[in-house]
Amino acid sequence: MMVVLLGATTLVLVAVAPWVLSAAAGGKNLKSPQKVEVDIIDDNFILRWNRSDESVGNVTFSFDYQKTGMDNWIKLSGCQNITSTKCNFSSLKLNVYEEIKLRIRAEKENTSSWYEVDSFTPFRKAQIGPPEVHLEAEDKAIVIHISPGTKDSVMWALDGLSFTYSLVIWKNSSGVEERIENIYSRHKIYKLSPETTYCLKVKAALLTSWKIGVYSPVHCIKTTVENELPPPENIEVSVQNQNYVLKWDYTYANMTFQVQWLHAFLKRNPGNHLYKWKQIPDCENVKTTQCVFPQNVFQKGIYLLRVQASDGNNTSFWSEEIKFDTEIQVFNIRSLSDSFHIYIGAPKQSGNTPVIQDYPLIYEIIFWENTSNAERKIIEKKTDVTVPNLKPLTVYCVKARAHTMDEKLNKSSVFSDAVCEKTKPGNTSKIWLIVGICIALFALPFVIYAAKVFLRCINYVFFPSLKPSSSIDEYFSEQPLKNLLLSTSEEQIEKCFIIENISTIATVEETNQTDEDHKKYSSQTSQDSGNYSNEDESESKTSEELQQDFV
Repeated sequence: MMVVLLGATTLVLVAVAPWVLSAAAGGKNLKSPQKVEVDIIDDNFILRWNRSDESVGNVTFSFDYQKTGMDNWIKLSGCQNITSTKCNFSSLKLNVYEEIKLRIRAEKENTSSWYEVDSFTPFRKAQIGPPEVHLEAEDKAIVIHISPGTKDSVMWALDGLSFTYSLVIWKNSSGVEERIENIYSRHKIYKLSPETTYCLKVKAALLTSWKIGVYSPVHCIKTTVENELPPPENIEVSVQNQNYVLKWDYTYANMTFQVQWLHAFLKRNPGNHLYKWKQIPDCENVKTTQCVFPQNVFQKGIYLLRVQASDGNNTSFWSEEIKFDTEIQVFNIRSLSDSFHIYIGAPKQSGNTPVIQDYPLIYEIIFWENTSNAERKIIEKKTDVTVPNLKPLTVYCVKARAHTMDEKLNKSSVFSDAVCEKTKPGNTSKIWLIVGICIALFALPFVIYAAKVFLRCINYVFFPSLKPSSSIDEYFSEQPLKNLLLSTSEEQIEKCFIIENISTIATVEETNQTDEDHKKYSSQTSQDSGNYSNEDESESKTSEELQQDFV
């Protein structure tokens, strides 16, 4: 009997045990958290997750981690017994290039099963945070100092010099944005307006790892009052014999100038480089807008140059910095109608010995239209190159670099600064000019003829000629011209004769009769007959008087 009761008691306890456990857990089994996310920004490691059951209260969460090659799990510092759905484990000293695993569970009186997170490498998972930005204002420029968001960052310890930055700048009054790409930790924006407020934001990028960060907060600054002396402009470097010739433009005369240089690679380093600029020999306190210095002043490499003007105690701001590459320079470009003639300076060693004496080089030349980003590339073995098939009256830009022909050496220089030039008018313009001249010469007789016709019409309308009557025209056609040009004075002259005998009188009468008949005919055919009738009467009277006298 006792055995039967003991067995029954055992069955009851076994049956009751699950109910007791369920009651101890609030009557429900804990479920594992879900949707765990790992956010790494610079050196900040953040974990976020979702609860599986919001109805269960007083639940905590804990994480473990495991490194590659380990069998056991280690409690994750900073993420134990968390009551929220977020924790920070930035204090954990990890190798950011090593893969790790994470797991999480919910805890109350009992625990849920573990939820494992996919393994990841912190460096690959990390994002670049917003950089720190400091601004300095000039009258027409803003100096920007940029540094990574986390000082002495573990995540970016090996990539600190590989960061590049981009920014967006705008006038506070207009809001029209301008983007500037691929700048370094110290950058200067030129050609701004004095006494104007500008705002900007900056983001970092690590192009070697294909990482682009987020923008910094917006920073605004106002440019200063315009300086009395403007900075020098249009700085250019050329080569003459064994010297470099540095030239620039300046507004005023009787000024003093100085030129400084800096290694270009220092621009990649964060911090202030103000005291790292050095004076160029023979370019200090010069009175002209150029200075000449030997090529051996610079070893091979890339440098930055800047110029400052002064007049007594007044000094200008520094000019815009130009990049100067001693290894390869496109020294001269001569533009033709449809081509460029390019003269490339050979790379130099520190002893001013051409590199080409040591090993042969080939040159990579890239050119493009100034209004387009479409680049064309040519490879040449000589330094005197013609680029054909270009458009007339178009601005093209050219840059070049040198490569060793020996693949074992595998050396290349950096690209030179881009040089831009405008092509000359093509033959088409000359042909059109010649055609135009020929057309003008051919059309000239027609123009003259048309002008004469036009003038004739003008004269006919405004200055008509006096046309004689039809009877006069008929008479003009019948009579000789000499009879029509008799003057009135001759017609009025009376001829006197001394008659000595009858034969003479007869001759006179005959002559008078002929004249009389002619006068009568003329009086009949003329519209103005008064003149001739008077003459007839006077002449007839004269003949009668003569006859009476002789009688």
